[in-house]
Amino acid sequence: MSRKAVSLVMAAALAATVAGCGSSTPAANTNKGGTAAGTTNGGSAATTAAAKQSTIGVAIYKFDDTFMTGVRNAITTAAEGKAKVDIVDSQNSQPTQNDKVDLFITKKVNALAVNPVDRTAAGVMIDKAKGANIPIVFLNREPLADDMKKWDKVYYVGAKAEQSGTMSGQLVVDYFKSHPEADKNKDGVLQYVMLKGEPGHQDAELRTKFSVKAVEDAGIKVEKLAEDTAMWDRVKGQEKMAAFLASHGDKIEAIFANNDDMALGAIEALKAKGYFKDNKYIPVVGVDATAPALKALEDGTLLGTVLNDAKNQGKATLELANVLAAGQVPSKDNTGYEITDGKYVWIPYKKITKANMNDAK
Repeated sequence: MSRKAVSLVMAAALAATVAGCGSSTPAANTNKGGTAAGTTNGGSAATTAAAKQSTIGVAIYKFDDTFMTGVRNAITTAAEGKAKVDIVDSQNSQPTQNDKVDLFITKKVNALAVNPVDRTAAGVMIDKAKGANIPIVFLNREPLADDMKKWDKVYYVGAKAEQSGTMSGQLVVDYFKSHPEADKNKDGVLQYVMLKGEPGHQDAELRTKFSVKAVEDAGIKVEKLAEDTAMWDRVKGQEKMAAFLASHGDKIEAIFANNDDMALGAIEALKAKGYFKDNKYIPVVGVDATAPALKALEDGTLLGTVLNDAKNQGKATLELANVLAAGQVPSKDNTGYEITDGKYVWIPYKKITKANMNDAK
């Protein structure tokens, strides 16, 4: 073949290639609802949207806590379409949580959300976050006030524990005023036992103090028969309650528990001793309004609980962290939540009984 012929063949091939490339776009565009155009454009948009999403590292004190399970589920739901969340279990170990936070910092997440195992350890985590310029939101376990002041990118989401304590006490007051027979020995004094949460935890200390104060403020004298920690745990609550019953038996006129899991444990111990049938009854109150607690309300074994709003605690945490990750200053306008003293989002409690349990649902 002559050089001229070869040149003509190559030119024709090149023209065909160019024509083929040019014709692919019109062909795709004429596809009515077809996959070629839709996949390309949609994939590009999705990639761009994903690239804009912040990554938020979330460390929960332990996954098998009933209330915190509700909170982390709320965080996951609130993050949909807004941010990527990496939620880890600190296994109720502060050293483990410290390692998790260190790893998040190494990965250069855009913001941190931490439910501390030990509230006094928050200061160290704040220092590390500040050094890496990664904003941090604490939730459900309030750091010390001095630690919260360390940096302007530190926030807290939770509820005022004294409010839940007061409401717990009011639930018992309401029962005693409407059921004179609750004063078994007719001495005009409320004999009670207390199941406390974790020692030193602000919720445990304040719920304990203010639940009893609410009874006294209502003009009812009180006598503490027993008090012990059950570490927020249902099984431990059952064990401690069994010990209380062995020591005090029918002298007990009311049971306060700092959370629903311990209250439910106490109910199991009471059932084993024949309570909740044949008119044998002791009022039990808890805090959190978890699903198992609402079932106990329905069954009539739990007198009342206090709604600790897991949904809004989780949602507010995600909203704050996401705004901070974007380099903005959180406000009600961009988070949907009122911010107190420039650092705190307080989620209100609500008294829940069988009569209004649908409010908690």
